[in-house]
Parts: sequence; structure tokens; C-alpha cells
Amino acid sequence: MTELLTALALVMVIEGLMPFISPARWRDVFSRILALSDGQIRFVGLISIVMGLFGLLWLR
Repeated sequence: MTELLTALALVMVIEGLMPFISPARWRDVFSRILALSDGQIRFVGLISIVMGLFGLLWLR
């Protein structure tokens, strides 16, 4: 359980970096993401999941 909470905390830190460092750029990227279709967003999510799983396998 501690590992899961640690992982979630790290995700929050990483997710907060871009809006903290460059809020204007983050807003621009976010508006471009809103313009994508549902299928494109799902594909990006799938790629992220697959890369995360490979990263976990590599680290273990």
C-alpha cells in the first residue's frame, strides 16, 4: 500500500510541474488536447498505459 501511495504522490508532483513552470504553455497544450477527438485521446491514453507497463517491467 505504501508503494501505491508513493507512486500516486510522484504522479501528482510530475503532473504539477508543467503548470507551475510554464502556465501559459500548459494552457496552450491543454487547449490543443481539448481539440482532439475521443479516439485520439484514447490512443494517447493507451500509449501511456503501454509505456508505463513496459517501464514497470523494466524496473522490476
